Amino acid sequence: MVFKRRDQRPWIEVLARFLWPRGGWGRAFQYVQHRLRRLPGTPEQIARGIFAGAVTVFTPLFGLHFLVAALLAKVMRGSILAALLATFIGNPLTYVPIAVISLQTGHFLLGTSPRGEVDESVFAKFGGAAGDLWHNFLAIFTPERAHWHELGVFYHDVFFPWLVGGIIPGVICGLICYYLSVPVIRAYQKRRALRLRKKMDKLRRQAGATDGG
Repeated sequence: MVFKRRDQRPWIEVLARFLWPRGGWGRAFQYVQHRLRRLPGTPEQIARGIFAGAVTVFTPLFGLHFLVAALLAKVMRGSILAALLATFIGNPLTYVPIAVISLQTGHFLLGTSPRGEVDESVFAKFGGAAGDLWHNFLAIFTPERAHWHELGVFYHDVFFPWLVGGIIPGVICGLICYYLSVPVIRAYQKRRALRLRKKMDKLRRQAGATDGG
């Protein structure tokens, strides 16, 4: 393959780069911020895309965040590229507090609490649900019976409360990002337009001096 790496990285290095990108999360955040400011579109369009991406990361739809953010941005007539970049808000450093806030809010709104007999962490429930899915897939081709207990626990204790509870903090985060990004993007675009205008004026003066000579 043309784009295949010549040196295959060990899985531990891949995991390390996922948890801590080269240059650190601060540098990665600065890169995303720089890309957001340079996107085409009005400040409001870009900010609506950022709003869509921020709301999306508060959902438990892992693996579908890009798709959900793009669809939400399209519905809101925002920048799809900005929405995709804004999903960077959800990363290994923020997913734990996002999960805690969303789950606590969801259980509060639903008037529920995690099942008392299931003393497991959220990660363990994710693992249990994944185990059930894999077992049920294999059961299609074997005499084994499908198991749904762990999936049921995951749905009632994690997925549905997270889905409901992520709406309010997601919208709050999205609104904060929207109202903070609009003036920043507008100021950046004005400075960029001014620099471009000065550059064009300089080129015109140089062209005029050359013609006059």
